Amino acid sequence: MASKAFLFQTTRNILSELGSSTSKLPGLVHHYGGRALLVTDRGITKLGLHREAVAQMGRDGVSVEVYDGVEEDPSVSVIEEATSRAKAMRADVVIGFGGGSSMDTAKLAAVLAKSDQPLDTMYGVNQLRPGTQRLSLIQVPTTAGTGSEVTPITIVTTAGCEKKGVVDPLLLPDYALLDGDLTLSCPRHVTSATGVDAMVHAIEAFTGRLKKNPVSDTLAVSALTLLGRNIRTVGSDPTNREARANMLLGACLAGMAFANSPVAAVHALAYPIGSHFKVPHGLSNALMLPHVARANLEVDACAAQYAQLAPYCLPDTIFRGPPRSVAEQLADGLALLMSDLGMKTQLREVNVGEKDIGLLASESMKQTRLLINNPREVDLQLATQLYSAAW
Repeated sequence: MASKAFLFQTTRNILSELGSSTSKLPGLVHHYGGRALLVTDRGITKLGLHREAVAQMGRDGVSVEVYDGVEEDPSVSVIEEATSRAKAMRADVVIGFGGGSSMDTAKLAAVLAKSDQPLDTMYGVNQLRPGTQRLSLIQVPTTAGTGSEVTPITIVTTAGCEKKGVVDPLLLPDYALLDGDLTLSCPRHVTSATGVDAMVHAIEAFTGRLKKNPVSDTLAVSALTLLGRNIRTVGSDPTNREARANMLLGACLAGMAFANSPVAAVHALAYPIGSHFKVPHGLSNALMLPHVARANLEVDACAAQYAQLAPYCLPDTIFRGPPRSVAEQLADGLALLMSDLGMKTQLREVNVGEKDIGLLASESMKQTRLLINNPREVDLQLATQLYSAAW
């Protein structure tokens, strides 16, 4: 029987090296041009994580401006502000320096700075006009979670608090630079949430209904091997550079996997939590993961896939029994992991009221791009049940 056809796309250059944000980034930027816009958030500029790299760029003759107006789940206005800054300085290259929100903003700023296509016509898959170009783009993640440095996706929060995606290969950067040292200053709750976010990416990529493929499967398993072995270590020993680097690489591999075998119901149900209640994306995913996993056990093929992933996700757990039982143990074990990491585990803990469940369920139904990829069909009734279980 012929193998299933698939297409795999990813970032063309990836450098993984401790300390590279200061030793290698300035030279990379200089290669792409003399004017650079660094897109980040005020948390990063307050910590000064970018300072040494920016100073070295200046010494190399690169004119650098810093835009630090990025907020969690970037809005249209944030995207527009960053784009205006890039245009005003006539930037040659845009650097996304931060978490997923900063990197997502950098992607669209790089495109919009060279295109007159309105942002609201870009939402969806491959909606950029033919021939669209962008500025050079370098991505430097400072959290080990989103994998945005290797995904062709930007998520934008619209005026109506709806999360919409722009999906196009042009959003893949020219270079991704992975420096685990940049994650050393992440507080425990951020480290935990972003780490679980990366695990969700790999799990949903491996169990996706539509575009699951041998390359994404291999990457998902490799990602979960790194993440499962290190997520507890970075929580208990946050200055462990090797563990930090492993988490960042794991998040990157998970990003490569889900960029080609998309995420599904966990993300679809997490998005309304983030947009309406300002809950960080990783935590939103973590709140829904065990409940969606248990629902998906009704699909035998998915239960078998969960059983395959169980020893990589939770390497210290001894799993026993048939695949369905192992999959159930995985769902319970993931919930226990989040509790052990000190994460919030119920919607009520993030100020979601029981009365809000109907709103969340109806809003999640708008995420058709993601829901169609889930192993089990999720309708309004099931979404309501899942939110209720998480509450």
